[in-house]
Amino acid sequence: MALSQLPLSRNTLIGAAVAVVALLSMSLFTVDETQTAIRFQLGEIVQDNYAPGLHWKWPLINNVRKFDRRLQTLDTEPERFLTAEKKNVIVDSFAMWRIDDVRRFYTAVGGDPTQANVRLDQIVKDGLRSEFSKRTIQEVVSGDRDQIMETLSRLLREQAIQLGIAAVDVRIKRIDLPADVSNSVFSRMKAERLRVAKDFRSRGAEAAERIRADADRQSAVLLAEAYRDAERQRGEGDAQSADIYAQAYSKDADFYTFYRSLAAYRKTFTGKDDILVVQPENLQFFRYFNQMAPSP
Repeated sequence: MALSQLPLSRNTLIGAAVAVVALLSMSLFTVDETQTAIRFQLGEIVQDNYAPGLHWKWPLINNVRKFDRRLQTLDTEPERFLTAEKKNVIVDSFAMWRIDDVRRFYTAVGGDPTQANVRLDQIVKDGLRSEFSKRTIQEVVSGDRDQIMETLSRLLREQAIQLGIAAVDVRIKRIDLPADVSNSVFSRMKAERLRVAKDFRSRGAEAAERIRADADRQSAVLLAEAYRDAERQRGEGDAQSADIYAQAYSKDADFYTFYRSLAAYRKTFTGKDDILVVQPENLQFFRYFNQMAPSP
């Protein structure tokens, strides 16, 4: 009798062990480092925002839903917005977000990241529409982009809290102009650049004329002063020369007259073939020839 009951007791123990293992597996759950979780009891949230690790739940009564708490990217489709000039611009942007309050996230969007992206996308586009309507094309393209992104990030953070989401950042990837607007903008920019270039050229020509006129004036002044100084020095030299000649002449008038006559002869008869047809006795020029004694 005891021997026949032994296998039954062993099977019972094995079944009990399997049941305990199954009960434990249904009672325990793990949350990864990249996740957060909500525990429900008969469809009602009883605990949320679980930390990573091993946790307990009541089997068959509780169920757990896990959510990715890593950074998510919302890449919006490019859309047209009107500027303050009533011109269309095509804006491509993206936003970064993550789950911050999983209970509120589940209540607001049913825990669906796609639905969260739809809600966030609408907030971003409303913000872009508002900011672009206050600015001109030039401001949104070159001047105020950083300010627009900062304003959008602040707006998204404030409104995303209601969805249990922490908005990290909003970035504008590209701002394009439609073809018709691009042509008009480029034409206006070209005309503006041509106007600026023409203004620079006219200023340059004016400065060149002013520099050239000043250079001509300085040149005329320098030449006049140089001529004045040269004439003064020449006059002083001539005066000194005349004074020297006068002093030399006064010391020995006959020798000076003779020396000057020899110099005149030297300049007149520069070669052996020079001929002067005159009457020597009638010319003062040849008086020293007439006074020469005849050869013995």
